[in-house]
Order: sequence, then C-alpha cells, then structure tokens
Amino acid sequence: MATCLSDPSLSVHESEAALRANAPRTPIKIGLLTGGGDRHYAYGLAMALVSKDVSVDFVGGDEVDSPEMHRTPNLTFLGLRQNGQRDASFFGKAWRVLLYYARLFWYAATARPKVFHILWNNKFEFFDRTLLLLYYRILRKKIVLTAHNVNAGTRDSSDSMLNRLSLRIQYRLAHHIFVHTEKMKSELHEEFSIRKDVISVIPYGINNAVPTTELTADEAKRRLGIRASEKTILFFGNIAPYKGLEYLVTAFEQIVARDGDYRLIVAGRAKKDCEKYAVEICQSLTRGLSRERAIVNINFIPDNEMELYFKAADVSVLPYTHIFQSGVLFLGYSFGLPVIAADVGSLREDIIEGETGFLFRPRDPEDLARAIERYFATDLYRHLAHRRDEIRNHAKKGHSWDSIGETTRQTYAHLLGI
Repeated sequence: MATCLSDPSLSVHESEAALRANAPRTPIKIGLLTGGGDRHYAYGLAMALVSKDVSVDFVGGDEVDSPEMHRTPNLTFLGLRQNGQRDASFFGKAWRVLLYYARLFWYAATARPKVFHILWNNKFEFFDRTLLLLYYRILRKKIVLTAHNVNAGTRDSSDSMLNRLSLRIQYRLAHHIFVHTEKMKSELHEEFSIRKDVISVIPYGINNAVPTTELTADEAKRRLGIRASEKTILFFGNIAPYKGLEYLVTAFEQIVARDGDYRLIVAGRAKKDCEKYAVEICQSLTRGLSRERAIVNINFIPDNEMELYFKAADVSVLPYTHIFQSGVLFLGYSFGLPVIAADVGSLREDIIEGETGFLFRPRDPEDLARAIERYFATDLYRHLAHRRDEIRNHAKKGHSWDSIGETTRQTYAHLLGI
C-alpha cells in the first residue's frame, strides 16, 4: 500500500483508488431476487458480487440453478421456486405459484440481508411492483432494482394505464435503479419522473455462464450439416413479434435468390403467447428458396448446446423492431461472433461498424439483405478466425463483470451508509 503512494508513476487519483481497493471492507450481505429466469445475467452478477466480498442469498428456482450455485463461497442458493411441468393442471400451477409466494414472504420476513436487489419480477407483475415492494419497504429493506426494460409494454404493444401506474409505483418504491444505457436513464426520468440521482447506468455484462469447449467452427458446421464454405447466419433467442424475425426471413429469401451459398439457423423457443407467430415463421421457412437452406430449432436451447450454434455461425442477426438492449448481442460477442443489428434502442452504442458488425434500418428487409451481403464481402468475415479474439476482448473491456460488480457494491454501501 505504501509502495503505491510512493510510486511516482501513479497519479494522486490512481494512488487513492489503489488504497480504496486494498482497504478492509465492511461486510455486505444482500438478497438477489432473480424472478426465476435470465440465468446468464443472474449468474454473472452473483459471481461478480461474491468476488467483491458481498455475501449473496440467491433467490431463484430450477431454471437459474447450476453446480456453481452450491459450491461458491459466500453464495447461498435458495430454490424457493420450482417450475414443474409446463403441461401441469391449472390447480397444480396455481398451487406451485402460491407456495412460492408463501416461501418468498417468509424469506423476506426472516432474511438477514438489509438490501434486496431485484433483477426480475415474478409471476404476478402488478402485485410484485406494488404490494410486494411495499411489503419489503415495511420490513425496512433497501430496494435496488435492475430495469432491463423501462416499459416492456411499449415493446410488446400491450401498454395500458394500469401497466404504467404499476411501473411508476415500482420505480418510486425502489431506493436505487440500475439501467443499461443512457437512453434508458433519460426515458426513466422523462416518462416516469424518477430523479436522475437514484438511477445508475451499468453496462450489460458479457456472458460468462455458457460453457465453451475446444469445438472449432468447422466442426460445429459439420455437426449441423453445413459445409465449411457456406455463409451461415444465426438468429438466436426467444421468438416474439418485437424480435422482427419475419424481416430476416424476407431478407434471406432475397439473398438466396442471388447466391445459393447461404445458410440460416433459427434457434430458440417461442415466448409465452407467441406460439402462433413462431409457427408461422417456421412454415414460411419450409417454403420457397429457403426450404433447403434453413435449419430451424424452435425449442429451449440448453446452455451446453449454445456453443454449437454460435461457433457454426459466421454472423448473428438481430432484426428487432423495439428493444433497449440485447443479451444475445453479448452472448454472441462472448464467442467472438460479429453482429448485424437493426438500429433500434441503444444497440448502436455497442456495435463498431466494420469492426464488430453492421447496422441496418429496422423493418427494412432490403436494407438488411444489403447489410448481410456487405458483411460477407468484408475482411471482418474473410479473417473471422483471427478477428473473433478481437471482438471478445473489445466486449470484455467495456462490459466487464468485475467493474459492474464494483459499481454495484458501492451502491449497496451507499444505501447502507457504510
């Protein structure tokens, strides 16, 4: 520590930062309320926090569980939520949900952590945003909320007065709110009148939960029946109308008509209430020129299979019509995969044209087709085997879980007055 102060190569600010980093820390214990989903983000944040001397009660269920949750020091996994069978009876599902909320209420009443960090709400969002948060406040918990979407109702064309009212109550009851972009912070301030000093912008952490092996790109293509020379496009993730998959299908038909050396992979399950949309997409890919050029897997893709798709692909496409930020973007970057994305939300902030990918006009399949063909004519594609490491390193630099964990810990400490 004294060496840092006497080192003339360090500035005063750098020396002070080094002192803070090495100074003894007051222990912090928090409850991380995951809502039972988005395992990749919850895993990344939890591991970052425990590395910063934060003890974490990880409240989740089957979908977010993993071996690391049970062998990581200072992390206690609380499987309060069991998902059960999707085809269970109405009464079976109702009982499971009620039992979960009963466990959650008991945990909150007896929990040692003074900070509850909410990543996602549970089954009954209106209840979670209002009465459940009020219950936490009555218990004198400090509430930190990560708003991955400021208002998903706008995105899903399901906004209503009740939705906006419950969101406004949720944002007012939270002591501090994390968002992923400056645009989201401005919207939260302007649309819901939330003070800027209680909103912090933290980047979306690069995915570190999906396992990787020595699988090569050529071997991944072989496993999927794709020739090494075929230009392979990937759409990955949940399927819903706001993802704009139909625009990619139309663009793919156009480029295949000009060049038959393309392949398209669509991998991911339909979001709830979007099954009809997903079926229509599947049917459209079984007709016309794309019939023999598309690989479609409309199912849940487990973590240990994701590597296959991202390594087989030469580029991922995000044809979204409305979004704030995308976890799929950073999942692709973790595999060094370039992206072609619609210019919506804040996606352009994380895409360097010609270096990590390209942008195109949303809802414009012709412009998307041009962007795809432009990408496959660049050095980025021709030298992709060497450029993957550059993309990974770029993403790690700007979206490090280490820095996210430190910023989050500082917020907890501020709220606790330590």
